[in-house]
Amino acid sequence: MKTFWKQLIIKNILRGKNLVDDGKPLNGFQVAKNYRDLKITIIHYFKDFLFIVIGIFSASFGLKGFLLNNHFIDGGATGISLLISSITKIPLFILIITINIPFMFLGFKIMGNSFAIKTILAISGLALCVALVDFPFITSDKLLVAMFGGMFLGAGIGFAVRGGAVIDGTEVLAIFLSKKMGTTLGDIILIINIIIFSLAAYFLSIEIALYSIITYLSASRTLDFIIEGIEEYTGVTIISSHFVEIRQMIINKMGRGVTLYSGRQGYGKKGPTKENDIVYTVITRLELNKLKAELDKIDPHAFVVMSSVKDTKGGMIKKRPLSHS
Repeated sequence: MKTFWKQLIIKNILRGKNLVDDGKPLNGFQVAKNYRDLKITIIHYFKDFLFIVIGIFSASFGLKGFLLNNHFIDGGATGISLLISSITKIPLFILIITINIPFMFLGFKIMGNSFAIKTILAISGLALCVALVDFPFITSDKLLVAMFGGMFLGAGIGFAVRGGAVIDGTEVLAIFLSKKMGTTLGDIILIINIIIFSLAAYFLSIEIALYSIITYLSASRTLDFIIEGIEEYTGVTIISSHFVEIRQMIINKMGRGVTLYSGRQGYGKKGPTKENDIVYTVITRLELNKLKAELDKIDPHAFVVMSSVKDTKGGMIKKRPLSHS
């Protein structure tokens, strides 16, 4: 901590605001720990800010470069804003703010201050970008508009989500209603979008409504791609009496990390069986076939449970290439 900025932060932020329980100033170790925590927090906020800014510009480009001039809409609050703008000619940036105001306040109630503040900034930034930034008009081809307009809009929403915010408030509403009504998020969002596209078919045209559904599907797929990443992970739980060999195989041949936890097999025809460790690992979908082949060599009767994993952090997920053998 010899640099000027480190000393400034330590002197004015850490020592000035953080005291131990007995009221004495923090010692050197505590100051260093707090400085590290502060540094990590700042880095995370910077990454969130960067993701949100990228999301704002991507969504704005999708709206102004493709959807708006062709009167196509999307699902959610963005779709409601586009629909009303097409019918009433009210500027889109005004509607983006107006439609999302209730969802902003709802965000404070159910998601917490940090999420709500980021969401307010993201939605406000999207409205300002739509109002002030000029984007080139790309094409009038309806299929291209639906596909690429949805792609850029979905990417924008996805990057905003990775930054800890949303630029479409209906997801906040869906979370709230799912808790109140006991239904899933997918059901709520589906009902909302059915209503939106039905109104689009009535006020605009059936053709535009159908193309708008393509826009929504394109945006949804891109959103999943941005949030979940290129690789789709699978969590694998393996119950076998040959857990030692399986563990060594996963580490040495698959090049992946392993977690072991104690367990006991259930009662079978031969009565209770001995206790053995349960093996858990996370691999990519491309490695499933190789894992199954190696398991068959060790214990073809092993009980294997596989489940989808949205994202991972740390461990040995990406340490070795898929071609390693």
